[in-house]
Amino acid sequence: MFASILVVFVSFASIAQSGTGVPPPPAPPPPPGLPIDGGIVALFIIALCYGVYKSYKISKQTA
Repeated sequence: MFASILVVFVSFASIAQSGTGVPPPPAPPPPPGLPIDGGIVALFIIALCYGVYKSYKISKQTA
């Protein structure tokens, strides 16, 4: 009985394997080489200037 069960499981395992001589599917193309943080320094400088401008404007209003 045990040997019969092993034969059935081996047959399932051999069916699940890919066929011989079949090449694997081609690999996907590589992602583009663009950096994620391209303009982060410029954005930081603009945000800093805007913050200084807003704080100056608010301090001038209250004074």
